[in-house]
Amino acid sequence: MYNGGEGMKLKYLILLAVSGTIISIDQLTKQIVVQRFLLGESVEVISGFFNLTYVHNPGAAFGFLAQAHSGFRVPFFIVVPMIALAIIGFIFRKVDDRDLKLSGALSLVIGGAVGNLIDRVAYNYVIDFLDFHWNYAIHFPAFNVADIAITVGVAILIIDIFQKESAQAKNVSNAA
Repeated sequence: MYNGGEGMKLKYLILLAVSGTIISIDQLTKQIVVQRFLLGESVEVISGFFNLTYVHNPGAAFGFLAQAHSGFRVPFFIVVPMIALAIIGFIFRKVDDRDLKLSGALSLVIGGAVGNLIDRVAYNYVIDFLDFHWNYAIHFPAFNVADIAITVGVAILIIDIFQKESAQAKNVSNAA
């Protein structure tokens, strides 16, 4: 329990709770899909809108670099996320312990990045299964829980930056 300075700082408790939860749910849902679906199998959940579809994504988001030579792609998608995690970890250390929004957002990104990195190390691809489309005519690439966490975390970071810039601009205009 957080006790105002003694013991573990609140931001680290948030990091452990949020990223640990994301990693656990991500890996659990991926294993359920692997155990219950054949590769490429799809089950309609909401007609004309959402399927569960088991796919392997050797690339990044939206299949970026999926066709690159595996001698480049595999190390790239292991090394780059590890560097990104180190940078995010460095930034996280500098976050004020009272900044719960920033701690939570970075924890979401870290949890999602680790969830997908586990797949890359274990399989050389990421397991995706959430498949949204509009009557199959407009099709969004399949994704997973880790991808959701990364996207939500980055969105919160962007909103936070705009809110802080807006507040600073307001303070400058009020001071003038």
